[in-house]
Amino acid sequence: MEHSYEVIIIGGSYAGLSAAMSLGRSLRRVLIIDGGEPCNKPAPATHNFITHDGADPAAVTERARQQVLAYDTVAFVSDKATGLKGSDGDFTVSTVSGESYQAAKILFATGLHDELPDIPGVAECWGKTVIHCPYCHGYEFRGQATGILMNTEHTVHMLQLIRNLTDGVTLFTNGPSVVKKEQVHDCGAQLIEQPIECLVQQDGQLRAVRLLDGSEIGVAALYLHPFLSQKCPLPERIGCELADNGTLVVDEFSMTTVTGIYAAGDCITHMRMVSAATGSGGKAGAMVNHALVMERFGTQHVGA
Repeated sequence: MEHSYEVIIIGGSYAGLSAAMSLGRSLRRVLIIDGGEPCNKPAPATHNFITHDGADPAAVTERARQQVLAYDTVAFVSDKATGLKGSDGDFTVSTVSGESYQAAKILFATGLHDELPDIPGVAECWGKTVIHCPYCHGYEFRGQATGILMNTEHTVHMLQLIRNLTDGVTLFTNGPSVVKKEQVHDCGAQLIEQPIECLVQQDGQLRAVRLLDGSEIGVAALYLHPFLSQKCPLPERIGCELADNGTLVVDEFSMTTVTGIYAAGDCITHMRMVSAATGSGGKAGAMVNHALVMERFGTQHVGA
């Protein structure tokens, strides 16, 4: 396999594949390195994504990969990037398998890591009935008893979003609430401040939230916003700046604060939807190609 490319894309899910398609259609020699751990791997279905609503996420990704690899300048390896060195025009990526690849530009589409609360049952239900986004999952639980595990300044807004989908909302704060009880009640929700013992579930299907006193509150779904961190440590190691919320900082051209390194998808935003990741990747791929064109003709990098 050729080990020298114009662009290496680290991360081969929706954003990475979309970026690769933009670059492949621009005749760029591209390598996608993917470790096979997409952010939505636990989810049973893809939603809020036109033409693929309700489809199996793995099937959507596989079809996308086949379409991208139909462009003969695009290559794909199942591997994990473990090292990155160099500078714009001359980067080297090393992988867990011991391979080494060179490229002029790097594009990270590596997503975010969900740091779930240490409550028994949460991990088993994550992506199925313990969910993060009403736009991605809410319709499937419309009109059903629904819980929210949250205790931040954004709680009231989340309550309002979920109340739009169902009347039966219970807010679990897992301790003293930072939100006034009146605000919760004004949203038409029940407030439970008692600590949670565990989730009652079977095969990821949530049945109830069990409190420390042994009582149970029946819910079909539970929303929570886990703490998010970069899934891949390489951008930060090479000097890419992180925003206060942990996402990679990019400019209007999708470039990070390190020249020649770009980013797209979940790693640059908390708006974690398949459609958003796809659009972000397509744009980033176009911006990388634009930079390569401008460099070839000695033109200042300006908007496409």
